[in-house]
Amino acid sequence: MAFNLDSPPKPRIVVIGAGMAGGRIVEEILKRDDRMFDISIIGAEACATYDRIQLSPVLAGEKTFEQIVTHSQDWYDINGVKTHFGYWVQSIDREAKQVVLHDGQMIAYDHLILTTGSDPIRLPLPGADLPGVVAFRDLHDVDLMQQAAEKAKETGNNEAVVIGGGLLGLEAAYGLAKRGMKATVIHLVDVLMERQLDEAAGRLLEKALLERGVHSVLNAQSEAILGDTHVEGLKLKDGRVIPASLLVMAVGIRPHVEPAKSAGLTVERGIVVDDQMRTSDPSIFAVGECVQHRGACYGLVAPIWDMCRTLADVLTGKNPDAAYYGSELATRLKVSGVDLYSAGQFNGGEGCEDIVFRDPGRGVYKRIVIKENQLVGAVLFGEAADGAWYFDLIKKGESIADIRDTLIFGQSVTEALAGVDPNAAVAAWPDDTEVCGCNGVTKGTVVEAICGGADNLDKVRGCTKASASCGSCTGIVEQLLKVTLGDAFKAQTGPKPMCKCTEHGHAVVRKAIVEDGLKTIPDVMQAMKWTTPDGCSSCRPALNYYLLCAWPREYQDDPRSRFVNERNHANIQKDGTYSVVPRMWGGVTSAKELRAIADVCDKFDVPMVKVTGGQRLDLFGIKKQDLPAVWADLNAAGMVSGHAYAKALRTVKTCVGSEWCRFGTQDSTGLGIKLEQDTWGSWMPHKFKMAVSGCPRNCAEATIKDYGVICVDSGYELHVGGNAGIHLRGTDLLCKVATEAEAREYSMAFVQLYREDAWYLERTAPWIERVGLEFVKTQLFDDQNRVNLAARFRESQAVFQVDPWAEHAPKSEPAKVFSPLADLRTEKKEFAQ
Repeated sequence: MAFNLDSPPKPRIVVIGAGMAGGRIVEEILKRDDRMFDISIIGAEACATYDRIQLSPVLAGEKTFEQIVTHSQDWYDINGVKTHFGYWVQSIDREAKQVVLHDGQMIAYDHLILTTGSDPIRLPLPGADLPGVVAFRDLHDVDLMQQAAEKAKETGNNEAVVIGGGLLGLEAAYGLAKRGMKATVIHLVDVLMERQLDEAAGRLLEKALLERGVHSVLNAQSEAILGDTHVEGLKLKDGRVIPASLLVMAVGIRPHVEPAKSAGLTVERGIVVDDQMRTSDPSIFAVGECVQHRGACYGLVAPIWDMCRTLADVLTGKNPDAAYYGSELATRLKVSGVDLYSAGQFNGGEGCEDIVFRDPGRGVYKRIVIKENQLVGAVLFGEAADGAWYFDLIKKGESIADIRDTLIFGQSVTEALAGVDPNAAVAAWPDDTEVCGCNGVTKGTVVEAICGGADNLDKVRGCTKASASCGSCTGIVEQLLKVTLGDAFKAQTGPKPMCKCTEHGHAVVRKAIVEDGLKTIPDVMQAMKWTTPDGCSSCRPALNYYLLCAWPREYQDDPRSRFVNERNHANIQKDGTYSVVPRMWGGVTSAKELRAIADVCDKFDVPMVKVTGGQRLDLFGIKKQDLPAVWADLNAAGMVSGHAYAKALRTVKTCVGSEWCRFGTQDSTGLGIKLEQDTWGSWMPHKFKMAVSGCPRNCAEATIKDYGVICVDSGYELHVGGNAGIHLRGTDLLCKVATEAEAREYSMAFVQLYREDAWYLERTAPWIERVGLEFVKTQLFDDQNRVNLAARFRESQAVFQVDPWAEHAPKSEPAKVFSPLADLRTEKKEFAQ
């Protein structure tokens, strides 16, 4: 008898749309069963999934794009999800059960999930197609606004107009004001955010925004956008003209239904779905802003999370009868101190009573609406911490008769006067009480995570996302930690775990790898009892680095445990293309190198070449398929990777030093090149930057680098632990040496000490603050220990100092390292002759 040992093929799920709903439904399915389906996701944007709610802080410069990514490319890779970012759907063949992409690719499905989101509404005004007129919907829009703000600084023409006084419009205006533009909001009615606020709160908001540089023009109807080749202003119906070099339309959204409509699915305002999120085709489902459910379309995240949970239960069979019945809505706006919350029915009506609290001195306004002893609405301005509590009372619909007298003063006052311990009150909440509105996390989910080992705030954030966005629910999460863990919560001490997969910190893991001879990632995970069999996007890259550092000759690098930039030896950009940075030793180049770069630009139609802050040239807009050929051409000219993508040495910045500068005391350029040639290519815990300044005037900014050298008449001052990032840290003076050879030995020993002792993704600045400068000095001032550290570094370099581009170089001309300084001096002599 023959047995077929091959496992049957998994059912195929294809998700169209890689926005918040797309990423969330994939996550919810994997959370229930990560082996049940073969999942593919398609997204028109070239980047992975990010939190659109947080685009406002990105526009304002308060967050970076990396900080708002919710599901990175690495997350999808580690979870086995096939991604098609930068692609859009040409058609859906329901009969063949295939999705056809714009480039002709066909992806088969058993279940199709539409998460196509919504499109911004653009008013059909004359001039609406002029350059400088943008929407506020995605990362591309934010990029356009940021570019306009930067250009305004140069030209002085910095007026920005935002049409729409709703949530998005106000956040766009505030972000532009933070960028230095004169922002004016044009709104059709006489109250900002009239769908969420009553008149009193709207007036307070208008005043608060004015204090932050945002002007409001109310009861104003737009007539035409003015300008010839670029937007110059907005004309209103009453004849007024508001000058503008940038105009943002933020007047609402409409469901993006074209793929569904073209496929013949039932579409009204949105894609019509039943209570299990099923469309008119039983194999096709839809969730998110594109959906119309029981006649309603939703534009907030809380309903999306409810839809995703329902659909994941249905598809995985965890609860085949799960159903979505609609959502109560709440709105929160947080703009630099303007804290605002509204929920439910706030405009009153027959049988409704208002209770209002005003404190003009503190800028606080609260209004709750009661009907038949039930809370039906709330508006909070200036103090919105109780928003979730009020919202929960609205959803429950229970009688508030016993707490009516104190209800307006909030949860803490009400419960204190009733003799209720606030922690006990939180403990009594039902499991389905929503704790985090931004990410749709319930009390039950948080408690389950805590009971499963998430015994601090960071762990809870990591596995549930509660308090990971706006942070307003942090206090509640901490209360849940206290009531769930009891005294154990106070006793939480020791190092922070590497990630949610393990209870061990970085130091413990590194020690075990060396002392127990663990030489593969599975060995580490098995020996240290990892809770997740394959690890995650946080621990796998760290383990890969620690093993490379400990066993440079025995361990085989695992590309699957590297970030996408490191796998492709180039930096991925927002549009899906890549940038390539060839190394320029000490910032010095030659005619040969420049010709090679120019030839590559011509050959591959490179749209932009930029001088970087590290004195190198960055070639932008290179297609992924062209990377090997680009690398081969640069290698043929003798140029190696600049490792601009790597946790490794990036640059050694130099000034011209004694050879050219009248203030130079030493050959800073020559030393910088030697340091770069000593240390390039080696993997480190984080990116690493160096600089050599030829005199104390410090033109190369050596005192904000990871390792900096200041040349003085008597030798070299060595500095360590600088950082010029968001949190500026000047270097610590390590010591002073007399010769180049000593400066080079100290650099190699310092780098190896950092490699062996720092945690993965820990820059030298926080590492030194953690271990102390005296520890570093003790290790490096011991002559024998310093020699040993430098020797171990050279040993690792024998393995790692191999250009990743070299495999693409022509076999007849292998990649090589040469002295650009010598080439430059030769050219200078020839020119002089």
